[in-house]
Amino acid sequence: MPVHRPGSIPTRAATAAAALLLAALSPAVPAHAADVPARGSAHMGIGVLGHDGSDGSPVTGDATQTEGVDVSGYQGNVAWSTLWSSGVKWAYTKATEGTYYTNPYFAQQYNGSYNVGMIRGAYHFATPDTTSGATQANYFVDHGGGWSKDGRTLPGALDIEWNPYGAACYGKTTGAMVSWIADFLNTYKARTGRDAVIYTATSWWTQCTGDYGGFASANPLWIARYASEVGTLPSGWPYYTMWQYTSSGPTVGDHDKFNGALDRVVALANG
Repeated sequence: MPVHRPGSIPTRAATAAAALLLAALSPAVPAHAADVPARGSAHMGIGVLGHDGSDGSPVTGDATQTEGVDVSGYQGNVAWSTLWSSGVKWAYTKATEGTYYTNPYFAQQYNGSYNVGMIRGAYHFATPDTTSGATQANYFVDHGGGWSKDGRTLPGALDIEWNPYGAACYGKTTGAMVSWIADFLNTYKARTGRDAVIYTATSWWTQCTGDYGGFASANPLWIARYASEVGTLPSGWPYYTMWQYTSSGPTVGDHDKFNGALDRVVALANG
């Protein structure tokens, strides 16, 4: 009869039993948990590749369009002089997210773009499941999202797109989402005197607002689509003002085109 001695190799049955016991005692972790980014790390276009994919690049050298970039804390300190030399003339910097995050690189990015000669603006990453639109608009204005008529400052932008932390539409019905966006936009205008830019993707807008067209008359559209053509726009907007066309550009990944020459960028800054 086999005799178990101290230090001998455990039987297969004993090993399996130990593994089952360890699994029972370990906390359950959802399979997708490792894919959820940390709160505050979202940025313009975080959901575009995953939901809409990429299909080519636009034709370069169009004299009626003006090159721009958008940046967030992810980029850290940005080489603004390099971007300026490459032809980039305007930039947006992430200022805030929800009411719990401010970009630690905001000053270097927002002021740095201005100091090399660019026309600059700030954007807010919306989290409609955390606080009201008005609350987030006030947080945005209080933390870098304001506006001044200096010819070099663009109106603030509302980044409203797929929820990187959970359900795509933040658990809201299309009607509730439209109300949240209106709450943000109305508060922003009351605080700054400007109509905010809306950054979104057509597929998200259709899914989460029911393709609502009521903001098109006042709020400039910044469309996200990584392709050779901008494609179908959300309802109500006959044209786009800005187009984020790639997340893999030189120097800084997120590159954009303004639908007009530089004088039209200045016109938007002046209101």
